[in-house]
Amino acid sequence: MNVHDDDIDKSSAPLMDHLIELRTRLMWSIGGFFVAFLVCFFFAKDIFNLLVIPFQWATAWAGLDADKVDLIYTAPQEFFFTQIKLAMFGGLVIAFPVIAGQIYKFVAPGLYRNERRAFLPFLIASPILFLIGGALVYFFFTPMVMWFFLSMQQVSPDQEIQISLLPKVSEYLSLIMTLIFSFGLVFQLPVVTTLMTRVELLSSAGLADKRKYAIVIAFIVAAVLTPPDPVSQLGLALPTILLYEVSIWLARMVEKKRAEERAARDEAQTDGDEPDPAQAEPAASEAGDEDATRPS
Repeated sequence: MNVHDDDIDKSSAPLMDHLIELRTRLMWSIGGFFVAFLVCFFFAKDIFNLLVIPFQWATAWAGLDADKVDLIYTAPQEFFFTQIKLAMFGGLVIAFPVIAGQIYKFVAPGLYRNERRAFLPFLIASPILFLIGGALVYFFFTPMVMWFFLSMQQVSPDQEIQISLLPKVSEYLSLIMTLIFSFGLVFQLPVVTTLMTRVELLSSAGLADKRKYAIVIAFIVAAVLTPPDPVSQLGLALPTILLYEVSIWLARMVEKKRAEERAARDEAQTDGDEPDPAQAEPAASEAGDEDATRPS
Protein backbone atom coordinates (compact mmCIF):
# COMPACT_ATOMS: atom_id res chain seq x y z
CA MET A 1 0.00 0.00 0.00
CA ASN A 2 1.53 3.33 -1.03
CA VAL A 3 1.40 6.70 0.70
CA HIS A 4 -1.50 7.86 -1.44
CA ASP A 5 -3.62 4.90 -0.32
CA ASP A 6 -2.79 5.68 3.31
CA ASP A 7 -3.98 9.24 2.83
CA ILE A 8 -7.24 7.99 1.34
CA ASP A 9 -7.81 5.62 4.27
CA LYS A 10 -7.10 8.35 6.80
CA SER A 11 -9.42 10.82 5.07
CA SER A 12 -12.24 8.28 4.84
CA ALA A 13 -12.05 7.31 8.50
CA PRO A 14 -14.06 10.32 9.79
CA LEU A 15 -16.70 9.70 7.12
CA MET A 16 -17.01 6.08 8.20
CA ASP A 17 -17.31 7.16 11.82
CA HIS A 18 -20.16 9.51 10.89
CA LEU A 19 -21.90 6.77 8.91
CA ILE A 20 -21.58 4.32 11.80
CA GLU A 21 -22.93 6.95 14.18
CA LEU A 22 -25.82 7.67 11.80
CA ARG A 23 -26.63 3.97 11.55
CA THR A 24 -26.67 3.66 15.34
CA ARG A 25 -29.01 6.62 15.73
CA LEU A 26 -31.31 5.30 12.99
CA MET A 27 -31.45 1.88 14.66
CA TRP A 28 -32.41 3.43 17.99
CA SER A 29 -35.06 5.62 16.33
CA ILE A 30 -36.57 2.76 14.33
CA GLY A 31 -36.45 0.50 17.39
CA GLY A 32 -38.24 3.08 19.52
CA PHE A 33 -40.89 3.56 16.86
CA PHE A 34 -41.35 -0.20 16.42
CA VAL A 35 -41.83 -0.78 20.15
CA ALA A 36 -44.30 2.11 20.37
CA PHE A 37 -46.09 0.78 17.28
CA LEU A 38 -46.51 -2.67 18.84
CA VAL A 39 -47.85 -1.19 22.08
CA CYS A 40 -50.30 1.05 20.21
CA PHE A 41 -51.44 -1.81 17.96
CA PHE A 42 -52.08 -4.01 20.99
CA PHE A 43 -54.27 -1.26 22.50
CA ALA A 44 -55.59 0.00 19.14
CA LYS A 45 -59.26 -0.66 19.96
CA ASP A 46 -58.95 1.06 23.33
CA ILE A 47 -57.22 4.05 21.73
CA PHE A 48 -59.88 4.24 19.04
CA ASN A 49 -62.62 4.14 21.68
CA LEU A 50 -60.82 6.99 23.41
CA LEU A 51 -60.83 8.98 20.18
CA VAL A 52 -64.58 8.38 19.81
CA ILE A 53 -65.30 10.26 23.06
CA PRO A 54 -65.38 13.68 21.29
CA PHE A 55 -67.99 12.19 18.95
CA GLN A 56 -70.05 11.24 22.01
CA TRP A 57 -69.77 14.79 23.34
CA ALA A 58 -70.97 16.15 20.00
CA THR A 59 -73.88 13.69 20.03
CA ALA A 60 -74.91 14.96 23.46
CA TRP A 61 -74.63 18.58 22.26
CA ALA A 62 -76.93 17.72 19.35
CA GLY A 63 -79.57 16.45 21.78
CA LEU A 64 -79.13 12.79 20.80
CA ASP A 65 -78.41 9.72 22.88
CA ALA A 66 -74.65 9.71 23.48
CA ASP A 67 -74.74 6.04 24.48
CA LYS A 68 -75.85 5.01 20.97
CA VAL A 69 -72.91 6.18 18.87
CA ASP A 70 -72.48 3.89 15.88
CA LEU A 71 -69.50 3.70 13.55
CA ILE A 72 -69.36 1.20 10.71
CA TYR A 73 -66.87 -0.38 8.32
CA THR A 74 -67.93 -1.64 4.93
CA ALA A 75 -64.94 -3.78 3.97
CA PRO A 76 -63.72 -6.82 5.94
CA GLN A 77 -60.17 -5.51 6.19
CA GLU A 78 -61.07 -1.85 6.79
CA PHE A 79 -60.98 -1.86 10.59
CA PHE A 80 -57.74 -3.88 10.60
CA PHE A 81 -55.95 -1.33 8.42
CA THR A 82 -57.52 1.44 10.49
CA GLN A 83 -55.86 -0.06 13.57
CA ILE A 84 -52.55 -0.21 11.71
CA LYS A 85 -52.78 3.47 10.77
CA LEU A 86 -53.77 4.34 14.31
CA ALA A 87 -50.81 2.36 15.70
CA MET A 88 -48.42 4.09 13.28
CA PHE A 89 -49.72 7.53 14.22
CA GLY A 90 -49.65 6.78 17.94
CA GLY A 91 -46.25 5.12 17.69
CA LEU A 92 -44.79 8.16 15.95
CA VAL A 93 -46.19 10.49 18.61
CA ILE A 94 -44.97 8.34 21.50
CA ALA A 95 -41.56 7.68 19.96
CA PHE A 96 -40.97 11.32 19.00
CA PRO A 97 -38.92 12.10 22.16
CA VAL A 98 -36.66 9.14 21.36
CA ILE A 99 -36.31 10.15 17.70
CA ALA A 100 -35.69 13.80 18.59
CA GLY A 101 -33.13 12.78 21.19
CA GLN A 102 -31.25 10.64 18.68
CA ILE A 103 -31.24 13.50 16.17
CA TYR A 104 -29.88 15.83 18.84
CA LYS A 105 -27.16 13.35 19.84
CA PHE A 106 -26.09 13.02 16.21
CA VAL A 107 -26.03 16.77 15.54
CA ALA A 108 -24.78 18.02 18.94
CA PRO A 109 -21.06 17.11 18.51
CA GLY A 110 -20.89 19.43 15.48
CA LEU A 111 -22.39 22.40 17.36
CA TYR A 112 -20.78 24.97 19.59
CA ARG A 113 -21.78 25.09 23.24
CA ASN A 114 -23.96 28.18 22.78
CA GLU A 115 -25.62 26.56 19.76
CA ARG A 116 -26.43 23.44 21.79
CA ARG A 117 -27.90 25.61 24.53
CA ALA A 118 -30.00 27.45 21.96
CA PHE A 119 -31.18 24.27 20.20
CA LEU A 120 -32.13 22.23 23.28
CA PRO A 121 -35.08 24.41 24.49
CA PHE A 122 -36.71 24.21 21.06
CA LEU A 123 -36.31 20.43 21.13
CA ILE A 124 -38.33 20.41 24.35
CA ALA A 125 -40.85 23.06 23.26
CA SER A 126 -41.74 21.36 19.96
CA PRO A 127 -43.51 18.24 21.39
CA ILE A 128 -45.16 20.33 24.11
CA LEU A 129 -46.67 22.68 21.52
CA PHE A 130 -47.75 19.69 19.42
CA LEU A 131 -49.55 18.19 22.42
CA ILE A 132 -51.24 21.51 23.13
CA GLY A 133 -52.53 21.60 19.55
CA GLY A 134 -53.69 17.99 19.79
CA ALA A 135 -55.48 18.67 23.09
CA LEU A 136 -57.24 21.64 21.53
CA VAL A 137 -58.46 19.38 18.72
CA TYR A 138 -59.58 16.63 21.08
CA PHE A 139 -61.43 18.72 23.65
CA PHE A 140 -62.90 21.44 21.46
CA PHE A 141 -62.64 21.31 17.68
CA THR A 142 -63.50 17.67 17.04
CA PRO A 143 -66.73 17.91 19.08
CA MET A 144 -67.55 21.19 17.30
CA VAL A 145 -66.96 19.70 13.85
CA MET A 146 -68.95 16.55 14.60
CA TRP A 147 -71.77 18.62 16.11
CA PHE A 148 -71.86 20.64 12.87
CA PHE A 149 -72.19 17.44 10.82
CA LEU A 150 -74.75 15.90 13.19
CA SER A 151 -76.92 19.01 12.90
CA MET A 152 -77.56 18.08 9.24
CA GLN A 153 -79.36 14.86 10.16
CA GLN A 154 -83.09 14.29 9.62
CA VAL A 155 -84.07 12.00 12.46
CA SER A 156 -87.26 13.65 13.63
CA PRO A 157 -90.44 11.51 13.45
CA ASP A 158 -92.06 14.34 11.49
CA GLN A 159 -89.62 13.85 8.62
CA GLU A 160 -90.73 11.52 5.86
CA ILE A 161 -87.13 10.72 4.96
CA GLN A 162 -84.75 9.76 7.76
CA ILE A 163 -81.13 10.77 7.18
CA SER A 164 -78.69 9.62 9.84
CA LEU A 165 -74.96 10.02 10.17
CA LEU A 166 -73.16 6.66 10.26
CA PRO A 167 -69.45 7.49 9.87
CA LYS A 168 -66.98 4.84 8.81
CA VAL A 169 -64.20 4.05 11.26
CA SER A 170 -61.51 4.85 8.68
CA GLU A 171 -63.08 8.19 7.75
CA TYR A 172 -63.52 9.26 11.36
CA LEU A 173 -59.92 8.32 12.15
CA SER A 174 -58.69 10.20 9.08
CA LEU A 175 -60.67 13.26 10.17
CA ILE A 176 -59.34 13.41 13.72
CA MET A 177 -55.78 12.53 12.64
CA THR A 178 -55.86 15.29 10.01
CA LEU A 179 -57.06 17.80 12.59
CA ILE A 180 -54.43 16.75 15.15
CA PHE A 181 -51.66 16.85 12.55
CA SER A 182 -52.81 20.24 11.22
CA PHE A 183 -53.04 21.89 14.62
CA GLY A 184 -49.82 20.28 15.82
CA LEU A 185 -48.02 21.54 12.72
CA VAL A 186 -49.44 25.05 13.08
CA PHE A 187 -48.38 25.20 16.72
CA GLN A 188 -44.76 24.73 15.58
CA LEU A 189 -44.84 28.19 13.99
CA PRO A 190 -43.25 30.01 16.97
CA VAL A 191 -40.48 27.40 17.15
CA VAL A 192 -39.65 27.64 13.43
CA THR A 193 -39.75 31.43 13.24
CA THR A 194 -37.66 31.83 16.41
CA LEU A 195 -35.00 29.46 15.11
CA MET A 196 -34.91 31.26 11.76
CA THR A 197 -34.64 34.58 13.59
CA ARG A 198 -31.70 33.26 15.61
CA VAL A 199 -29.80 32.42 12.42
CA GLU A 200 -30.88 35.78 10.95
CA LEU A 201 -32.97 34.34 8.12
CA LEU A 202 -36.01 36.23 9.40
CA SER A 203 -36.56 39.47 11.26
CA SER A 204 -39.40 40.84 13.35
CA ALA A 205 -39.78 43.78 10.98
CA GLY A 206 -40.07 41.45 7.99
CA LEU A 207 -42.65 39.29 9.77
CA ALA A 208 -44.67 42.37 10.71
CA ASP A 209 -44.58 43.69 7.14
CA LYS A 210 -45.85 40.35 5.79
CA ARG A 211 -48.71 40.15 8.30
CA LYS A 212 -51.47 40.73 5.73
CA TYR A 213 -50.09 37.99 3.48
CA ALA A 214 -49.81 35.66 6.47
CA ILE A 215 -53.50 36.15 7.28
CA VAL A 216 -54.51 35.22 3.75
CA ILE A 217 -52.19 32.20 3.74
CA ALA A 218 -53.58 31.09 7.13
CA PHE A 219 -57.12 30.92 5.74
CA ILE A 220 -55.93 29.13 2.58
CA VAL A 221 -54.02 26.52 4.60
CA ALA A 222 -57.02 26.07 6.91
CA ALA A 223 -59.27 25.51 3.91
CA VAL A 224 -56.90 22.86 2.53
CA LEU A 225 -56.10 20.96 5.74
CA THR A 226 -59.51 20.94 7.42
CA PRO A 227 -62.93 19.59 6.38
CA PRO A 228 -65.09 21.93 4.26
CA ASP A 229 -66.97 23.50 7.15
CA PRO A 230 -66.58 27.03 8.54
CA VAL A 231 -66.15 25.88 12.15
CA SER A 232 -62.96 23.90 11.61
CA GLN A 233 -61.56 26.38 9.09
CA LEU A 234 -62.00 29.33 11.44
CA GLY A 235 -60.79 27.15 14.29
CA LEU A 236 -57.48 26.57 12.53
CA ALA A 237 -57.05 30.00 10.88
CA LEU A 238 -57.59 32.08 14.02
CA PRO A 239 -55.00 30.22 16.18
CA THR A 240 -52.57 30.42 13.25
CA ILE A 241 -52.91 34.20 13.11
CA LEU A 242 -52.52 34.42 16.90
CA LEU A 243 -49.41 32.24 16.79
CA TYR A 244 -48.02 34.44 14.02
CA GLU A 245 -48.34 37.45 16.34
CA VAL A 246 -46.62 35.46 19.08
CA SER A 247 -43.84 34.65 16.60
CA ILE A 248 -43.33 38.35 15.87
CA TRP A 249 -43.06 39.05 19.60
CA LEU A 250 -40.56 36.19 20.10
CA ALA A 251 -38.52 37.43 17.13
CA ARG A 252 -38.29 40.86 18.73
CA MET A 253 -37.13 39.29 21.99
CA VAL A 254 -34.44 37.33 20.14
CA GLU A 255 -33.26 40.44 18.30
CA LYS A 256 -33.19 42.45 21.53
CA LYS A 257 -31.12 39.79 23.27
CA ARG A 258 -28.76 39.54 20.29
CA ALA A 259 -28.30 43.32 20.23
CA GLU A 260 -27.48 43.34 23.94
CA GLU A 261 -24.93 40.55 23.48
CA ARG A 262 -23.29 42.39 20.58
CA ALA A 263 -23.19 45.63 22.56
CA ALA A 264 -21.58 43.84 25.50
CA ARG A 265 -19.06 42.15 23.19
CA ASP A 266 -18.19 45.42 21.45
CA GLU A 267 -17.77 47.13 24.80
CA ALA A 268 -15.47 44.35 25.99
CA GLN A 269 -13.40 44.62 22.83
CA THR A 270 -13.19 48.41 23.19
CA ASP A 271 -12.05 48.09 26.79
CA GLY A 272 -9.43 45.58 25.71
CA ASP A 273 -7.99 47.91 23.07
CA GLU A 274 -7.59 50.91 25.47
CA PRO A 275 -4.18 51.18 27.16
CA ASP A 276 -4.00 50.47 30.85
CA PRO A 277 -3.43 53.75 32.80
CA ALA A 278 -1.14 51.93 35.25
CA GLN A 279 1.12 50.95 32.36
CA ALA A 280 0.84 54.30 30.59
CA GLU A 281 2.19 56.35 33.53
CA PRO A 282 5.54 54.52 33.84
CA ALA A 283 6.03 54.83 30.11
CA ALA A 284 5.37 58.58 30.27
CA SER A 285 7.79 59.01 33.17
CA GLU A 286 10.47 57.11 31.33
CA ALA A 287 9.96 59.30 28.29
CA GLY A 288 10.21 62.40 30.51
CA ASP A 289 13.48 61.16 32.07
CA GLU A 290 14.87 60.44 28.64
CA ASP A 291 14.05 63.99 27.50
CA ALA A 292 15.65 65.39 30.61
CA THR A 293 18.97 63.56 30.03
CA ARG A 294 19.01 64.33 26.33
CA PRO A 295 21.63 67.06 25.53
CA SER A 296 20.25 70.32 24.22
